[in-house]
Amino acid sequence: MTPKRILYVEDNRDTAQAVAMMLDKSGFSTEIAYTGKKGLELAFSEKFDLILLDVMLPDMSGWDIFEELQNKGYLSKYAFLSVIPLSNKRRAELAGKGVTEYIQKPFEKSFLISRVSKLLLD
Repeated sequence: MTPKRILYVEDNRDTAQAVAMMLDKSGFSTEIAYTGKKGLELAFSEKFDLILLDVMLPDMSGWDIFEELQNKGYLSKYAFLSVIPLSNKRRAELAGKGVTEYIQKPFEKSFLISRVSKLLLD
């Protein structure tokens, strides 16, 4: 079976590489984009089953990337990995817009893998 493909848009290289390694060792295929622009380029040139977005990027926000992909009809599951805490109300609003998951940093490896597995394998 072909592994589920994940695009992770994260400007912190250490974080991006650590998360990609965790996901790849768990049987997923992860591609990293270190800027929002590169993330959009990759998303529009390839198909990903899940797009993981950091909220704060140097060139644009993860919210902007999400909205652009949604507006252009890019079909994928979306999740945010961020240090910014969200209220339950805001989480519900995002879910209504198509954000499947919001994972707050820092997180345990087992928590990340369980959330991503649930998103992609359910």
